[in-house]
Amino acid sequence: MGILIMESATNAHSLIEVSALGIELLATALIIVAIIGATAIYLAGLVRQAAHPRARYTQYKQRLGRALLLCLEILVAADIVRTIALDSSVQSVLSLGLLVVIRTFLSWSLILEVEGRWPWQREEPGAPRAAEAEHESGGVY
Repeated sequence: MGILIMESATNAHSLIEVSALGIELLATALIIVAIIGATAIYLAGLVRQAAHPRARYTQYKQRLGRALLLCLEILVAADIVRTIALDSSVQSVLSLGLLVVIRTFLSWSLILEVEGRWPWQREEPGAPRAAEAEHESGGVY
């Protein structure tokens, strides 16, 4: 019976490790697809010589930023699964905490870049988004 429990624990450990790896691969694939898709849309706009190239560039950055935000959340989920389920030592929990802090800072930076506000600031109704404000002001990124 002890052997059966050990074998079952080993299988569960392997399944969790594969799941965490699968989540990381999903995030990586999403990043690649987002870069390719956003770049294709941006280049198609340039080829068509659409008006407002600065606004198109801002939209390009926003598409990439939103995709990266999503993927950061997915990567945090993979880290949590791996740390909590597989290695809950003090060192691994501290490493997880550091990763979450770094990824949270990156997320905040991306939100500021994409939306023009900090995550804890409410979006004012009727206020122009970063792309619209940039387009109206004629600013360059």
